[in-house]
Amino acid sequence: MKRLPTVLRLHLGLGRVAYPNCGHAYAKCGHGGVRAGAPTVVAVELFDGGPVVSDGGLATELEARGHDLTDALWSARLLLDAPGEIVAAHRAFYEAGAVVATTASYQASFPGFAERGLDRGEVATLLHRSVALARQAGDEVSGDGRRRFVAASVGPYGAALADGSEYRGDYGLTVAQLRDWHLPRLETLAEAEPDLLAVETIPDVVEAEALVGALAGLDVPAWLAYTVDGDRTRAGQPLAEAFAVAAAADEVVAVGVNCCAPADVTPAIACARAVTDKPVVVYPNSGESWDARQRTWTGPSRYSPELARQWVAEGARVVGGCCRVRPSDIADISDIAELARTL
Repeated sequence: MKRLPTVLRLHLGLGRVAYPNCGHAYAKCGHGGVRAGAPTVVAVELFDGGPVVSDGGLATELEARGHDLTDALWSARLLLDAPGEIVAAHRAFYEAGAVVATTASYQASFPGFAERGLDRGEVATLLHRSVALARQAGDEVSGDGRRRFVAASVGPYGAALADGSEYRGDYGLTVAQLRDWHLPRLETLAEAEPDLLAVETIPDVVEAEALVGALAGLDVPAWLAYTVDGDRTRAGQPLAEAFAVAAAADEVVAVGVNCCAPADVTPAIACARAVTDKPVVVYPNSGESWDARQRTWTGPSRYSPELARQWVAEGARVVGGCCRVRPSDIADISDIAELARTL
């Protein structure tokens, strides 16, 4: 296995973190999150041991609980209407064996909530709530003594458009324009003190460059996960070029893929490890196909413990699921740390 990047190789002592070759030290939060620039604390705890399991499709679980998510805000609507249901969905994944929960903020944005008549202060409260709800779910199942992490979900610009463009990318916007759009949400989520930011389903190198620039100075670690089609981003750029965007960014502590076919994962792991020395995160869809005309999912799920074992063998450090991956699927792969020891 490759050596962790310099930003992850640190000394831990007396609740403070000292960066190698750096004169600064930073304190840990009492709840285990990060505060005032301590991105490596969580990075080491999450990535420096055996492989760990993240959650599955939060929206899928909320739909299974009877909620209509055809609204443009998707699962973020329930931050307003049914926050307790979000807690229950997070708890289901935690109870299934996940140690990382991604928040209900994927499709949340200041412009999107503004269209519902909310002012910026109210939107900020909801973004903070998304982190608090995931934290609450972790607290409710904390009796087993396991360390659990909250990853604040940051979806692409296209997700807020709710027109499917997150799977195409190439919005016709510049890096600067995309950075300016993302920054307020990133800053607000960082204020809520998640353990890390899950910058996910990114379809385009241009948007990734904007996000990496916006992350600089936030003092919260992030992973960067692309949605891919084969060996290219959804916008058509080579995946090696996409991973290279984050190679030198200390704020990005892991890279990977999500919201893709399970078959695309193994080649992506190899590419990520060849281009960067960062840990790799993978959480694909189930493999079912969406029939837009019939508005239903078709075909069998291809998500399996055997594939999870393969992804771990190839070097994935965090394994989970995205669309159509349920708590039962996560339970089936919850022993991947044990599987890793048999490889």
